[in-house]
Amino acid sequence: MRNRYLDVLRALAIVRVVVYHVTGWASLTLLFPAMSVMFALAGSLMAASLNRSGPMAVGRRMRRLLPSLWVVAAIFVPAMLLTGLPLTPKVLLWLFPVADPPANHWGALALSPIWYLRDYLWFVLASPIALWLFRRFPLPTLLAPYCLLLAIELGIYPNPHGVLREFGLYFGAWLLGFAHQAGMLRRLTNRVLIPVALVLAAVGGAWILAHPGPRGYDLNDIPLGNALWSAAFILVALGRAPAAAAWADRNAVFGRAVTVLNRRALTVYLWHMAFVVALTPLVDVVGWSHQDLLGLAIRIVLVFLLVGVVTALFGWIEDVAARRPPELVPGRRRPPVPAGRRHAEGRAGDDHRVPGQRDRAGEVNVR
Repeated sequence: MRNRYLDVLRALAIVRVVVYHVTGWASLTLLFPAMSVMFALAGSLMAASLNRSGPMAVGRRMRRLLPSLWVVAAIFVPAMLLTGLPLTPKVLLWLFPVADPPANHWGALALSPIWYLRDYLWFVLASPIALWLFRRFPLPTLLAPYCLLLAIELGIYPNPHGVLREFGLYFGAWLLGFAHQAGMLRRLTNRVLIPVALVLAAVGGAWILAHPGPRGYDLNDIPLGNALWSAAFILVALGRAPAAAAWADRNAVFGRAVTVLNRRALTVYLWHMAFVVALTPLVDVVGWSHQDLLGLAIRIVLVFLLVGVVTALFGWIEDVAARRPPELVPGRRRPPVPAGRRHAEGRAGDDHRVPGQRDRAGEVNVR
């Protein structure tokens, strides 16, 4: 049985990212460090996949990740080539973005979320070795990204490669996902977990206050504060995660929304910024500034409506990539299986799942 609490957490992270990009409110990054939470959840899933399939999990994760990107590239890259993007071999990075793929002036804004896929790819590629190290030296492995980021921020390691900086910033959250999957966070007593989280939050908060960025206290501009503050958030959010969250499905609309956002998380993430950029001129035409709450609310609704349209058009690609039956809108309630047939399927082993094992849909059984 899938832990719906983790689904709710991921759905909230996706919504927070979209709302932040529309409003630009820095406070949202402090209230809910969504990107680190998404990396932690992804790290937990990756560890589960490696436990089950070994290094083959890397290829399977790529298979699930890249097709949605290729659809975006098939639409936007020709448009950028027609509007000034030079045709160079670097364009091939849109097929496998281990570095930032090239973009023109408007594409760089509309497709800026590609950095998440770049980091995700690197973290997936590093995961077999990282998990091997984590199992043998859990605490040193977990601390390594934070030490790397500290060395960068203090100038001990100046001018690092961009990917190394990202490992320092977000790979710690990915490794906390490893710890969550292994049950290490849940086994921490409150006498350990709460003080550690408070210390991380205090140190991270002090660094944030002392090092405001160009947008004030926006975590995206303060890497070390971001990493520490996010680590404290993840320790509590995952370390005290309930074993189940049946309440998530008591309201059919909310439960369906959580399912859709989880099954279409990549599509929503890849496309939403293009609509945010496209609607930005409304600020000048209609006069909806960031202080106009009604205007912001309307823009948020419009972005989600447009994302909903494109998700209906292309979201099924995530189903195909995950080897699920394609659905226009995920989460449709299936008719109950007759008892006799269910018993036969159970005897055949089709309905049996080992706790912690993922099914064909890529969902983790956390019983």
